[in-house]
Amino acid sequence: MSTVTKLELRTALGPVYRDVLANPPRDCTADEIPVIDLAPMFSEDIADRKQVAANIRAAATNNGFFYVKNHGIPEKTIAQCKQQVLNFMRQPLEKKNIVDSRTYSKYFNGYLGKSKTKISRSESVDVRESFGFRYSPELDPDHPMDISDVSEEVRAWIRAEDFVWDGTAHLPNFKRDCVAYWSSCMGLARRLVRIFALSLGLDENYWDDKVTHPGADSVFNYYPPRSVEETENNFVGLGSHTDLQLFTLLWQDSVGGLQVLSKEGQWLKAPPIEGTLVVNIGDFMMRLCNDLYKSTVHRVTNESTAERVSMPFFFGLNFNCVEGVVPSCTSESNPSKYEPISCGDWCQMRFKMERDEFNRGEQAKIAAPSATVVAM
Repeated sequence: MSTVTKLELRTALGPVYRDVLANPPRDCTADEIPVIDLAPMFSEDIADRKQVAANIRAAATNNGFFYVKNHGIPEKTIAQCKQQVLNFMRQPLEKKNIVDSRTYSKYFNGYLGKSKTKISRSESVDVRESFGFRYSPELDPDHPMDISDVSEEVRAWIRAEDFVWDGTAHLPNFKRDCVAYWSSCMGLARRLVRIFALSLGLDENYWDDKVTHPGADSVFNYYPPRSVEETENNFVGLGSHTDLQLFTLLWQDSVGGLQVLSKEGQWLKAPPIEGTLVVNIGDFMMRLCNDLYKSTVHRVTNESTAERVSMPFFFGLNFNCVEGVVPSCTSESNPSKYEPISCGDWCQMRFKMERDEFNRGEQAKIAAPSATVVAM
C-alpha cells in the first residue's frame, strides 16, 4: 500500500490540501492526458465543432489536462518568441532588472529573478526566472483600440504596463515577436472559449461579450539546469499550484518537466509532444461549472542538464465581469456552490497573497539570517 502525504496549496480563499502518493512520477497514458485534434473546430459545420467540444468535456471532467494539435499557431511564431525569451534571459542580471517586477510593476508585469517566488508552501522556492505581460487593448489582434476609448468600467481593470517594452527596446524585435505569439494565443483562446461553451451545453457565443478585453497574460518561463545542491534537496522549478482563470495554453520545449497530479494522487509526467500545446482548466472555470471540470494541480521540475523554456498564456473573462455558476451546471439536486465574483477580484486575491507571503519570508531571513525560516 502506497504512503500518502498531504500537499498544501494556496487558493484565493485560503489553503487547501491534496493527497499525494509516495510513488515516483510516471509517464501519463493517452487516456489520462489525451491529444485532441482541433482541426474540426475551424469547420463551418456545428456538428464538427460539437465533436471537439465533447472531446474537451471528457478530458476536462477527468484530469483537466489535454494536448491539442492542429491548433493554428505557426511554428515560426513559436520559434521566434522562444528565441526572444532566450535573448532576454541570457542577458546580464542588471539588464533584466531594468524591468524588475517588484520594483516597477503594480500588476505583476515584468521580470522575476531566480528563486524570487515560492508558489507552494510545501516545496522549495521556484528555481526559475520569468518575464510576463498582461492584456493591452492597443495590442488586441481582433479589435485594437486606444485605452482611452475603452469604457471606464473595463479600463479600470486593464493591467498592462509599458515599462516592460520600454526596458526591452534594446533587444531587436523583442516586442514584435513576443506580441505575435501572444496574439496567436489570443485568437486560439477566443475560438476555444466558444467550444468550452458548447461543451457545457451553452450557446456557442455565451461568453463572446465577456472576452472583449479579457484576462490574457503571457508569462515566459526560463528554467536553468538544477545545481547539485538543488537536485539533492529536491528543488522544484515551479511549485505545485493550480491556474487561476478559465484555461491555460502552454507551449513547452523538448526538455520536458511538467507534472500533473491525477485524481488518485499520482504525479504524471506530461512530456512534450511535437506540434501540440497543453491546455488545462483554471480555477475560475471550475467555479463557473460548479466543479464539473477539474482545475488540476501541477508543477515543473527541470532535471536535465539543459535550460528549459515554457510559454504559458492564461485566458479568462474581462476582469470586470461578475459571474456565477452557469445555468447548465445547476439543478435542484445540484445547487450552485459558489457566489458570483469577478475574474479580476478572484485573480488579485491570490496574486497579492503569494507576493505578501514571499515578502514576509524574505524579511524574516534578513531579521534572522542564521535561523531556519518556516512557512508563515
